[in-house]
Amino acid sequence: MNELEYVCSRYATLAHRRALPLGTGLINDTFAVELGDGRKVVLQRVHKIFGPTVHDDIEAVTARIEAQGMITPRLIRADDGGLYVRDREARVWRAMTFVDGVALDKADSPARVREAGSLVARWHRCLHGWSYEYAHVRAGAHDTQRHLNVLRDAVATRRDHRLYDAVAGAAEPLLRAAEGLPSLAALPPVHAHGDLKLSNLLFDSNTGAGICLIDLDTVAKMPWAFEMGDALRSWCNPAGEDVTEASVDRALFRAALEGYGAGAEGASREEREAWAEQATDGLGTIALELAARFLGDALIEGYFGYNAQRYPARGEHNLVRGLGQWSLARDALANRDALVSEARRALGV
Repeated sequence: MNELEYVCSRYATLAHRRALPLGTGLINDTFAVELGDGRKVVLQRVHKIFGPTVHDDIEAVTARIEAQGMITPRLIRADDGGLYVRDREARVWRAMTFVDGVALDKADSPARVREAGSLVARWHRCLHGWSYEYAHVRAGAHDTQRHLNVLRDAVATRRDHRLYDAVAGAAEPLLRAAEGLPSLAALPPVHAHGDLKLSNLLFDSNTGAGICLIDLDTVAKMPWAFEMGDALRSWCNPAGEDVTEASVDRALFRAALEGYGAGAEGASREEREAWAEQATDGLGTIALELAARFLGDALIEGYFGYNAQRYPARGEHNLVRGLGQWSLARDALANRDALVSEARRALGV
């Protein structure tokens, strides 16, 4: 019995079913298990960076979201009542309900990201004012200085790496630009998804309407600027992550914030004013932070997954992604004032 079969055997409804790879994620290993009645279940081997207690948070958040009337995947309890199981090598797996929809790696239209903004605003509104303390806290999530230090140390200590010259050439101006970043960590935290890349949103395949958010391991409280900065660096870059040159698409940027403003019913003018500044600063900061993470791991080769069909090794894929995010960050930082003005118009202030 292989590990997939063993894990399925821990759930009565999954025993003797076939599991097939699902999605394009590079952190968790994800499979779809087809049940005999045509329904599906999502099965995931959870990356070791997420402690098992994250399932307490996923259960609480999705129960809250569902109670507020939004669609959300829900954890399926194993035969022993647990929210997750361990395989014979002690690795954590979970089963979740399958929500039918389309996930995209990059934006295909302003209408798509307008719907994405509305969906996320509604999800945020479901959790607004909710009193909950998260069991699983990711140390250093969006600790920009820590990620910069990792890159700085990798450049200083891995001079014999095959990609050293390419990484070091980008790292020098990146680290210099980071000195001018605004301080966002002190902003008040809110309930957040924590990883709003476009592929973590599902859309109706016929109407294009936003359905739900998926991949909930990163739920936490964090400043809104980090949450939406990460969303915008994904949604407003039509080139995607696997390129070395990228820029902020103004039409997508405007549409994303128009959608968020429409979904955030009841938000005050003061809140919208703050969002315009924070969305723009968050976009530049998160793109730069992610560039530092990718470039650092291009030398370390120990964290991010990679596409083995397109790249010879982890380092080469991370180098491309790092250069692309650095290009995106440069564009956002250089055009900061224009983007703030665009955001204000989009949010109606």
